Amino acid sequence: MGSSSVLVQGLVALAAGLCPLGASAIEHRIDPTHTFATFEIDHFGATTNRGRFVLKQGALDFNLAEETGKVDVTLDTTSVSTGSAVFDAKVRSDDVLDVERFPTARFVSDRFVFERGRLTEVRGQLTLKDQTQPVSFRTLKFNCYNNLMFGRTVCGGEFEAVIDRTAFGIDYLVRFGMPKEVRLLVQMEAIQP
Repeated sequence: MGSSSVLVQGLVALAAGLCPLGASAIEHRIDPTHTFATFEIDHFGATTNRGRFVLKQGALDFNLAEETGKVDVTLDTTSVSTGSAVFDAKVRSDDVLDVERFPTARFVSDRFVFERGRLTEVRGQLTLKDQTQPVSFRTLKFNCYNNLMFGRTVCGGEFEAVIDRTAFGIDYLVRFGMPKEVRLLVQMEAIQP
């Protein structure tokens, strides 16, 4: 396919906001340079504590025509980065994530939810500290496009969920007023092989 054809197809896909996929699900390879998760938790109403985890492994199958998809993502909890060595150590400790015993967190989808051809939600199961709970990620943005650098289709999006951390056995400082609610933000891009 010539570069002008790829450009035209990419522009059409971007204009339509749709993924140019056929009738069957297409497996995409998750791009670790554009895939990570962050968390946010209120700090006594004064500030917000934030941290970031990197991808360990993952897979995405996606079919816009049939409005189906599946994602299986594992994050490296030992990779947490908050900008503070002291806070990183606390998050890694057995008070919070206990990364020596639980070095990963995993999300496996149950269902992709579409409305009028747009992906609006990804429902699934989150496993953290050996506890599995249902979690729904709301779609903030999502698009598939033909990446001219790779000459392949790339699908990507940003998703958010709010979880009760105590459901995963993380109750550090709750009795002193730290909230149970943690906001998770996931950014993901995946490339069609």
